[in-house]
Amino acid sequence: MRKALRWLLALAVFIGTLSTAGAATAAQSGPTDIKDRLLAIPGMSLIQEKPYPGYRYFVLNYTQPIDHRHPDRGTFQQRITVLHKDTSRPTVFYTGGYNVSTTPSRREPTQIVDGNQVSLEYRFFTPSRPDPADWSTLDIWQAASDQHRVFEALKPVYGGHWIATGGSKGGMTATYYERFYPRDMDGVVAYVAPNDVVNSEDSAYDRFFAGVGTKECRDRLNAVQREALVRREPLEKRYAQYAADNGYTFGTIGGLDKAYEAVVLDYVWGFWQYSLLEDCDTVPAHAATASDDEIWNSVDTISGFSAYTDQGLEPYTPYYYQAATQLGAPTIHFPYIERKLIHYGYQPPRNFVPRSIPMRFQPQAMRDVDTWVRHHATHMLFVYGQNDPWGSERFRLGTGARDAYVFTAPGMNHGANVAGLVPGQKALATARILQWAGVSSADVAKAEPLAAFDAKLDVQDPEREPALRP
Repeated sequence: MRKALRWLLALAVFIGTLSTAGAATAAQSGPTDIKDRLLAIPGMSLIQEKPYPGYRYFVLNYTQPIDHRHPDRGTFQQRITVLHKDTSRPTVFYTGGYNVSTTPSRREPTQIVDGNQVSLEYRFFTPSRPDPADWSTLDIWQAASDQHRVFEALKPVYGGHWIATGGSKGGMTATYYERFYPRDMDGVVAYVAPNDVVNSEDSAYDRFFAGVGTKECRDRLNAVQREALVRREPLEKRYAQYAADNGYTFGTIGGLDKAYEAVVLDYVWGFWQYSLLEDCDTVPAHAATASDDEIWNSVDTISGFSAYTDQGLEPYTPYYYQAATQLGAPTIHFPYIERKLIHYGYQPPRNFVPRSIPMRFQPQAMRDVDTWVRHHATHMLFVYGQNDPWGSERFRLGTGARDAYVFTAPGMNHGANVAGLVPGQKALATARILQWAGVSSADVAKAEPLAAFDAKLDVQDPEREPALRP
């Protein structure tokens, strides 16, 4: 009996050895070049490879279900990029929340961990839009599920630690991904991510604008904004000529007058979103005596008169749709401007989406995410800018959070980052990112980015979007 058992055990070991050897042979016979390995993933196709020193950079399409709940209802091609360094390095999963750039770039966490970077285009931003477009499938869960499928497809290639990151709407996206798929990532770094829990309560923004910067700067900005409304008639004539010269139309928003006021009311917000206190010197000091050219040029430079034309709105229809259905949108007031000068006030995102697209607001969406972050956030870092209006309504941590942080960079705008934090917070944030990525211990004193700064590759400025888009 013992002899029979020994024989069976020996046979099992022998078979196991053959299986292991066979698997090893199969692995050795598979593709070894990173491009071939990526293209061996079912549903992955190459758009373009671009060279960059020290990296391989790929622009790819990945086949995604239009509806992750009903994958049999068709597919679409979602664009991604891969900045490849080495499969042994950690990987940063970046989401901008809009279109993906096809120019090689490296986000701050990628520099810190000296890793690979996968960047994902948000669904419904062209060309990553189903055809025909079923807008009901544009929601935060479907987008998180896109990200989850990309991660599952790439994890066998990039087997190390993964960190999700993004700025503004991308920071929101990274947070929503963590909420729905908390086991995918080893850490999350969300930059300047708004958190509009109760869409109808926006007093935090009014408090922000009453105290941001200095009184001198606020007075300058407020005066120019008001003056642009006082001079509505002559400046709207100029706007009409500007639109005619550039082929701009105003069908979605409902007319030139509405578009003009929307641009002007974005002026103060847009300044603080993208400028610094020191930039106040570029704002006309005496609005009442400034020329029409000076008022026009200042508003156009900061807000952009093309923003609310049909042509300016169309690329951002997916964002405004989400703002009107789940994300929410801010409303602010202008106590320094006479009511007679304001015809419409801050307009709702419904006004920026074609009426042919039905929308219904879901107030529970942001409440659910906020509750989850407060009670379950783990290995999460939120970074905000002191002078960024989008930080007025932000993510906050509750007693259930573990190894999670909310930091504010003094004096910074919508481009706030870890490098702009005060020294103690900067060192702690860097140390946590390194440890989450599995490339360093938690030694705060030694926490430094592992890759040297590259002025061409590393993105410093906030991604420029028209004001009132995070």
